[in-house]
Amino acid sequence: MAIIPHYRCTTRVLQLLCLIWLASASMVLSGCTYEAAVQRLAPAEQREFHAYRKLMTGAQVRTYLARASAAERDAYMHELGLVQRFQALTAEDRETVLAGHPRVGMSTEAMRFLWGEPYAQDGHANHSEHWYYLGASLGLAAYGNQYQNFGTRVDVYFVDGRVVGWVDFVPTTNDESDDCVGC
Repeated sequence: MAIIPHYRCTTRVLQLLCLIWLASASMVLSGCTYEAAVQRLAPAEQREFHAYRKLMTGAQVRTYLARASAAERDAYMHELGLVQRFQALTAEDRETVLAGHPRVGMSTEAMRFLWGEPYAQDGHANHSEHWYYLGASLGLAAYGNQYQNFGTRVDVYFVDGRVVGWVDFVPTTNDESDDCVGC
């Protein structure tokens, strides 16, 4: 009879291990599914999606990719207002977003399309602002804010709603300033 409780314990451990394995496998497969869904888009649609996705929630991305046709996906982007917001940018800002690299003089709205919403911000809108992004500047255009990456940060400076500069920053644990976001 002493074998039965041990057997039940072993069964529970195996069930737990199976659940962990299934959860891990589903995360890997969902990543593969996401990449496969993006790859099925026409090149022009991939470029458009790349420009808009950092302003979309995870649910909005899944809904967009689940749409059956390019026309349905385009209608969904219009419904979200992303097409209208992107078209309201200057031609130079649209080109900058599509190129994937920030530029001195680009608007705050263009920066949102390029790197997504900042992790934190200081200052006064349309006067003098300081935005903080997590991750390195080279990865932000591809992935947006990298909330799991506290190793680097990019500080972006705006004056009158336009980028005046940005710097990659590696916070140190001995930085005692009150304005050290991410330290």
